[in-house]
Amino acid sequence: MSQQQFQDDLQVYFQFLMEVLEVTKESNGNAEAVYPLLRANTDKLNHNFANILRHWAIIEFETTEPDVAEFIAVIIIEFGNLVQQFPLGDKASNIEIAITSYETVLKVFTRKAFPQEWATMQNNLGNAYSERIKGDKADNIENAISLCKIALQVRTRQDFPQDWAMTQNNLANAYSERIKGDKANNIESAITAYNAALQVRNRQAFPQKWAILQNNLGTAYGERIKGDKAGNIENSIRAYNAALQVRTRQAYTKN
Repeated sequence: MSQQQFQDDLQVYFQFLMEVLEVTKESNGNAEAVYPLLRANTDKLNHNFANILRHWAIIEFETTEPDVAEFIAVIIIEFGNLVQQFPLGDKASNIEIAITSYETVLKVFTRKAFPQEWATMQNNLGNAYSERIKGDKADNIENAISLCKIALQVRTRQDFPQDWAMTQNNLANAYSERIKGDKANNIESAITAYNAALQVRNRQAFPQKWAILQNNLGTAYGERIKGDKAGNIENSIRAYNAALQVRTRQAYTKN
């Protein structure tokens, strides 16, 4: 590839980045507006795009006024959320772009200046690393666990109960998939975190999320190594039956 061709390619990627961020901004992160653009440019959702996003954002954050930098950071977060959930293209690359988005905005949303936003990014990164395809799977899960624990330093139950429950759920999911460490201890950690999330995500206030947690808890108890085997199975059955109180056939049968 010639130097000119390389520069032309960079310009194409940059123009796409500007366009997708503009649509994200104008639509307030509406997937119905952004996804058609992503669908038409799946070939550009790769490591080159992630690198250009990172380099451009860092320059913008360093050269613009703080309020402008914050505004840009919010748009990048919205885009990161959208691309992480985008169902088309290369899933591995989409997740890498999301990770780049979350990591980049930490240049603006520091823990000291923006503790809530900082914690949200740690939570989002934890989710992304849990889903990450590239890299070593075991290491990705370790990163997810670490990031969730860091987020919980700010997302306390007392100050941010719903955010706390969200991150506890994410932490539990990561422990359920953990490869490193002792299997029995990992399951215990997952059960503890699921039960913690249920303290906030109760059936009355959050029936769907409560049912998902009960289902996950049923799986964890079914795989539990510690404790009495018969008791674990009873707890698993109890949790699955609780989930079925909300996840009824009637409610979940598609027309």
